[in-house]
Amino acid sequence: MAADNSPETVASTVSATPPFWFRLRFRKAEGLRLVSHIDLMHVFERLFRRAGLPIAMTRGYHPKPMLVFAQALGLGIAGSNEIADLALNEPLGPSELLDRLNRQAPPGLAFLEVRVLEGRRSPVVRRAFYRCALPAPVVDLPARCQALLSCRHCFVERRRPKPRRVDIRPYLADLAAEAAEVRIALWVTPYGTARPEEVLAALGLAPLLDAGAMLERTGLELMDELPEPQRWLPDLPRLGDSSATQADDPATNHVAAAARDPGRSAPHALIAHPWSFET
Repeated sequence: MAADNSPETVASTVSATPPFWFRLRFRKAEGLRLVSHIDLMHVFERLFRRAGLPIAMTRGYHPKPMLVFAQALGLGIAGSNEIADLALNEPLGPSELLDRLNRQAPPGLAFLEVRVLEGRRSPVVRRAFYRCALPAPVVDLPARCQALLSCRHCFVERRRPKPRRVDIRPYLADLAAEAAEVRIALWVTPYGTARPEEVLAALGLAPLLDAGAMLERTGLELMDELPEPQRWLPDLPRLGDSSATQADDPATNHVAAAARDPGRSAPHALIAHPWSFET
Protein backbone atom coordinates (compact mmCIF):
# COMPACT_ATOMS: atom_id res chain seq x y z
CA MET A 1 0.00 0.00 0.00
CA ALA A 2 1.13 3.58 -0.57
CA ALA A 3 2.55 5.53 2.32
CA ASP A 4 0.16 8.18 3.57
CA ASN A 5 2.48 11.15 3.19
CA SER A 6 1.37 14.73 2.84
CA PRO A 7 2.65 16.88 -0.05
CA GLU A 8 4.81 18.81 2.41
CA THR A 9 6.47 15.59 3.57
CA VAL A 10 7.00 14.50 -0.03
CA ALA A 11 8.62 17.82 -0.89
CA SER A 12 11.02 17.48 2.03
CA THR A 13 11.85 13.89 1.09
CA VAL A 14 12.78 14.53 -2.53
CA SER A 15 14.67 17.34 -4.19
CA ALA A 16 13.48 20.82 -3.23
CA THR A 17 12.93 21.69 -6.89
CA PRO A 18 10.78 19.92 -9.49
CA PRO A 19 10.42 17.51 -11.08
CA PHE A 20 9.30 15.21 -8.29
CA TRP A 21 9.68 11.52 -9.17
CA PHE A 22 7.33 8.69 -8.20
CA ARG A 23 7.47 4.96 -8.88
CA LEU A 24 4.15 3.45 -9.97
CA ARG A 25 3.30 -0.26 -9.80
CA PHE A 26 0.30 -1.30 -11.84
CA ARG A 27 -1.54 -4.26 -13.31
CA LYS A 28 -2.31 -4.57 -17.02
CA ALA A 29 -4.75 -7.39 -17.72
CA GLU A 30 -8.04 -8.39 -19.34
CA GLY A 31 -8.58 -6.80 -22.75
CA LEU A 32 -5.86 -4.23 -22.14
CA ARG A 33 -3.20 -6.93 -22.60
CA LEU A 34 -4.01 -6.75 -26.31
CA VAL A 35 -3.00 -3.08 -26.40
CA SER A 36 0.53 -2.44 -27.68
CA HIS A 37 3.14 -0.64 -25.58
CA ILE A 38 2.95 2.52 -27.72
CA ASP A 39 -0.84 2.62 -27.37
CA LEU A 40 -0.46 2.02 -23.63
CA MET A 41 1.66 5.17 -23.40
CA HIS A 42 -1.18 7.08 -25.05
CA VAL A 43 -3.62 5.56 -22.53
CA PHE A 44 -1.41 6.84 -19.70
CA GLU A 45 -1.23 10.33 -21.21
CA ARG A 46 -5.01 10.60 -21.44
CA LEU A 47 -5.38 9.17 -17.94
CA PHE A 48 -3.00 11.81 -16.55
CA ARG A 49 -4.96 14.59 -18.20
CA ARG A 50 -8.29 13.32 -16.84
CA ALA A 51 -6.76 13.02 -13.36
CA GLY A 52 -5.55 16.62 -13.55
CA LEU A 53 -1.98 15.73 -12.63
CA PRO A 54 0.78 18.38 -12.85
CA ILE A 55 2.85 16.26 -15.23
CA ALA A 56 6.44 17.30 -15.92
CA MET A 57 7.10 17.41 -19.66
CA THR A 58 10.22 16.89 -21.70
CA ARG A 59 11.69 19.83 -23.58
CA GLY A 60 11.98 20.26 -27.32
CA TYR A 61 9.64 20.50 -30.29
CA HIS A 62 7.55 17.50 -29.22
CA PRO A 63 7.18 17.60 -25.42
CA LYS A 64 6.03 14.38 -23.82
CA PRO A 65 5.27 13.37 -20.22
CA MET A 66 8.35 12.41 -18.23
CA LEU A 67 7.27 8.80 -17.90
CA VAL A 68 9.73 5.88 -17.98
CA PHE A 69 8.55 2.27 -18.15
CA ALA A 70 10.90 -0.32 -16.66
CA GLN A 71 10.38 -2.70 -19.58
CA ALA A 72 7.86 -2.86 -22.40
CA LEU A 73 5.36 -5.70 -22.12
CA GLY A 74 4.90 -7.91 -25.16
CA LEU A 75 1.59 -7.77 -26.98
CA GLY A 76 -0.88 -10.28 -25.55
CA ILE A 77 1.05 -10.78 -22.29
CA ALA A 78 -0.66 -9.72 -19.07
CA GLY A 79 1.33 -7.91 -16.38
CA SER A 80 0.44 -8.32 -12.72
CA ASN A 81 3.17 -6.07 -11.26
CA GLU A 82 4.47 -3.62 -13.88
CA ILE A 83 6.65 -0.61 -13.07
CA ALA A 84 6.86 2.95 -14.41
CA ASP A 85 8.53 6.10 -13.07
CA LEU A 86 6.60 9.37 -13.34
CA ALA A 87 7.69 12.99 -12.80
CA LEU A 88 5.39 15.75 -11.51
CA ASN A 89 5.94 19.49 -11.31
CA GLU A 90 4.25 19.63 -7.89
CA PRO A 91 4.60 17.33 -4.88
CA LEU A 92 1.64 15.06 -4.16
CA GLY A 93 1.10 12.55 -1.39
CA PRO A 94 1.43 8.95 -2.66
CA SER A 95 -2.01 8.01 -1.39
CA GLU A 96 -3.61 10.98 -3.18
CA LEU A 97 -1.77 10.20 -6.41
CA LEU A 98 -2.78 6.53 -6.20
CA ASP A 99 -6.43 7.45 -5.69
CA ARG A 100 -6.49 9.95 -8.56
CA LEU A 101 -4.90 7.42 -10.93
CA ASN A 102 -7.28 4.59 -10.06
CA ARG A 103 -10.36 6.80 -10.37
CA GLN A 104 -9.50 7.46 -14.03
CA ALA A 105 -7.98 4.08 -14.95
CA PRO A 106 -9.79 2.21 -17.76
CA PRO A 107 -10.91 -1.43 -17.35
CA GLY A 108 -7.92 -3.76 -17.25
CA LEU A 109 -5.59 -1.19 -15.69
CA ALA A 110 -5.20 -0.90 -11.90
CA PHE A 111 -2.54 0.95 -9.93
CA LEU A 112 -1.23 -1.03 -6.97
CA GLU A 113 1.34 1.21 -5.29
CA VAL A 114 2.93 4.65 -5.49
CA ARG A 115 6.31 5.33 -3.92
CA VAL A 116 8.33 8.54 -3.70
CA LEU A 117 11.78 8.47 -5.30
CA GLU A 118 14.69 10.53 -4.05
CA GLY A 119 15.54 12.13 -7.37
CA ARG A 120 15.46 10.44 -10.74
CA ARG A 121 16.53 6.80 -10.93
CA SER A 122 16.54 4.78 -14.13
CA PRO A 123 14.52 1.59 -13.58
CA VAL A 124 17.12 -0.96 -14.76
CA VAL A 125 15.68 -4.48 -14.86
CA ARG A 126 17.86 -7.41 -13.75
CA ARG A 127 15.39 -10.28 -14.18
CA ALA A 128 11.86 -10.68 -15.48
CA PHE A 129 9.49 -13.38 -14.16
CA TYR A 130 6.70 -15.03 -16.12
CA ARG A 131 4.08 -17.70 -15.62
CA CYS A 132 1.89 -19.57 -18.04
CA ALA A 133 -1.23 -21.42 -16.91
CA LEU A 134 -1.83 -24.38 -19.23
CA PRO A 135 -5.35 -25.53 -20.13
CA ALA A 136 -4.44 -29.10 -19.09
CA PRO A 137 -1.51 -30.73 -17.26
CA VAL A 138 1.42 -31.95 -19.37
CA VAL A 139 2.68 -35.18 -17.79
CA ASP A 140 6.38 -34.92 -18.70
CA LEU A 141 6.63 -31.13 -18.39
CA PRO A 142 8.99 -31.11 -15.34
CA ALA A 143 11.30 -33.48 -17.21
CA ARG A 144 11.26 -31.20 -20.25
CA CYS A 145 12.21 -28.23 -18.05
CA GLN A 146 15.15 -30.12 -16.53
CA ALA A 147 16.29 -31.22 -19.98
CA LEU A 148 16.26 -27.64 -21.25
CA LEU A 149 18.14 -26.36 -18.20
CA SER A 150 20.80 -29.01 -18.75
CA CYS A 151 21.39 -27.89 -22.35
CA ARG A 152 24.37 -25.71 -23.22
CA HIS A 153 22.47 -24.01 -26.04
CA CYS A 154 18.91 -23.37 -27.12
CA PHE A 155 18.70 -21.88 -30.60
CA VAL A 156 15.58 -20.14 -31.88
CA GLU A 157 14.73 -18.39 -35.12
CA ARG A 158 13.84 -14.70 -35.05
CA ARG A 159 12.38 -12.88 -38.02
CA ARG A 160 12.62 -9.28 -36.84
CA PRO A 161 14.34 -6.91 -37.28
CA LYS A 162 15.98 -9.40 -39.68
CA PRO A 163 15.92 -13.21 -39.92
CA ARG A 164 18.57 -14.69 -37.67
CA ARG A 165 19.21 -17.53 -35.25
CA VAL A 166 19.96 -16.70 -31.60
CA ASP A 167 20.93 -18.74 -28.56
CA ILE A 168 18.55 -17.93 -25.69
CA ARG A 169 19.89 -20.50 -23.20
CA PRO A 170 22.32 -18.09 -21.42
CA TYR A 171 19.37 -15.76 -20.72
CA LEU A 172 17.29 -18.45 -19.05
CA ALA A 173 17.86 -17.86 -15.32
CA ASP A 174 15.38 -20.44 -14.02
CA LEU A 175 12.61 -22.69 -15.24
CA ALA A 176 10.12 -24.78 -13.29
CA ALA A 177 6.79 -26.52 -13.81
CA GLU A 178 4.21 -28.04 -11.53
CA ALA A 179 0.70 -29.22 -12.29
CA ALA A 180 -0.51 -27.10 -15.22
CA GLU A 181 1.77 -24.09 -14.78
CA VAL A 182 5.19 -23.07 -16.09
CA ARG A 183 7.32 -20.43 -14.35
CA ILE A 184 10.14 -18.70 -16.21
CA ALA A 185 12.85 -16.33 -14.99
CA LEU A 186 14.87 -14.47 -17.65
CA TRP A 187 18.01 -12.35 -17.35
CA VAL A 188 17.60 -8.89 -18.88
CA THR A 189 20.65 -7.11 -20.31
CA PRO A 190 21.28 -3.89 -22.26
CA TYR A 191 21.81 -6.11 -25.33
CA GLY A 192 18.49 -7.90 -25.12
CA THR A 193 16.87 -10.91 -23.50
CA ALA A 194 15.02 -14.10 -24.34
CA ARG A 195 11.28 -14.05 -24.91
CA PRO A 196 8.98 -16.19 -22.77
CA GLU A 197 7.14 -17.53 -25.82
CA GLU A 198 10.49 -18.75 -27.19
CA VAL A 199 11.09 -20.72 -24.00
CA LEU A 200 7.62 -22.26 -24.20
CA ALA A 201 8.24 -23.17 -27.84
CA ALA A 202 11.51 -24.84 -26.85
CA LEU A 203 9.49 -26.93 -24.39
CA GLY A 204 7.13 -27.97 -27.17
CA LEU A 205 4.25 -25.86 -25.82
CA ALA A 206 3.79 -23.50 -28.77
CA PRO A 207 0.50 -25.20 -29.84
CA LEU A 208 -0.95 -24.48 -26.39
CA LEU A 209 -0.18 -20.77 -26.80
CA ASP A 210 -1.94 -20.85 -30.16
CA ALA A 211 -4.89 -22.56 -28.45
CA GLY A 212 -5.30 -19.74 -25.94
CA ALA A 213 -2.89 -20.36 -23.04
CA MET A 214 -2.07 -16.94 -21.56
CA LEU A 215 1.35 -15.63 -20.56
CA GLU A 216 1.61 -13.34 -17.54
CA ARG A 217 4.58 -11.34 -16.32
CA THR A 218 4.46 -11.62 -12.56
CA GLY A 219 7.28 -9.27 -11.63
CA LEU A 220 10.37 -7.27 -12.53
CA GLU A 221 13.52 -7.28 -10.42
CA LEU A 222 15.09 -3.81 -10.42
CA MET A 223 18.76 -3.14 -9.75
CA ASP A 224 18.14 -0.08 -7.57
CA GLU A 225 15.75 -2.03 -5.31
CA LEU A 226 18.26 -4.81 -4.60
CA PRO A 227 20.93 -4.86 -1.87
CA GLU A 228 24.29 -3.66 -3.17
CA PRO A 229 25.87 -7.17 -3.32
CA GLN A 230 23.09 -8.38 -5.64
CA ARG A 231 23.42 -5.60 -8.21
CA TRP A 232 25.19 -7.67 -10.85
CA LEU A 233 24.54 -9.61 -14.02
CA PRO A 234 26.19 -12.84 -15.16
CA ASP A 235 28.68 -12.61 -17.99
CA LEU A 236 26.29 -13.28 -20.86
CA PRO A 237 27.14 -13.34 -24.58
CA ARG A 238 25.23 -11.05 -26.87
CA LEU A 239 22.28 -12.71 -28.54
CA GLY A 240 23.55 -14.53 -31.63
CA ASP A 241 27.24 -14.20 -30.72
CA SER A 242 27.73 -17.91 -29.96
CA SER A 243 29.84 -19.76 -32.51
CA ALA A 244 28.33 -23.14 -31.58
CA THR A 245 25.86 -24.83 -33.88
CA GLN A 246 22.59 -26.44 -33.00
CA ALA A 247 23.99 -29.85 -33.90
CA ASP A 248 26.59 -29.45 -31.13
CA ASP A 249 23.91 -29.99 -28.50
CA PRO A 250 21.68 -33.00 -29.18
CA ALA A 251 19.67 -32.36 -26.01
CA THR A 252 18.48 -29.02 -27.38
CA ASN A 253 17.37 -30.69 -30.61
CA HIS A 254 15.41 -33.27 -28.62
CA VAL A 255 13.65 -30.77 -26.37
CA ALA A 256 12.72 -28.35 -29.14
CA ALA A 257 11.82 -30.93 -31.78
CA ALA A 258 8.07 -30.49 -31.23
CA ALA A 259 8.34 -26.71 -31.61
CA ARG A 260 10.30 -26.60 -34.87
CA ASP A 261 8.79 -26.72 -38.33
CA PRO A 262 10.70 -29.41 -40.23
CA GLY A 263 9.51 -28.05 -43.54
CA ARG A 264 11.07 -24.65 -42.97
CA SER A 265 14.55 -24.32 -44.45
CA ALA A 266 17.29 -21.96 -43.33
CA PRO A 267 17.69 -18.69 -45.29
CA HIS A 268 20.28 -18.74 -48.06
CA ALA A 269 21.96 -16.22 -50.31
CA LEU A 270 20.64 -15.79 -53.83
CA ILE A 271 24.11 -15.21 -55.27
CA ALA A 272 27.55 -16.19 -53.99
CA HIS A 273 28.94 -12.83 -52.98
CA PRO A 274 30.11 -11.65 -49.55
CA TRP A 275 27.80 -8.60 -49.74
CA SER A 276 24.76 -10.50 -50.86
CA PHE A 277 23.55 -11.77 -47.48
CA GLU A 278 23.05 -10.06 -44.11
CA THR A 279 25.21 -7.08 -45.02
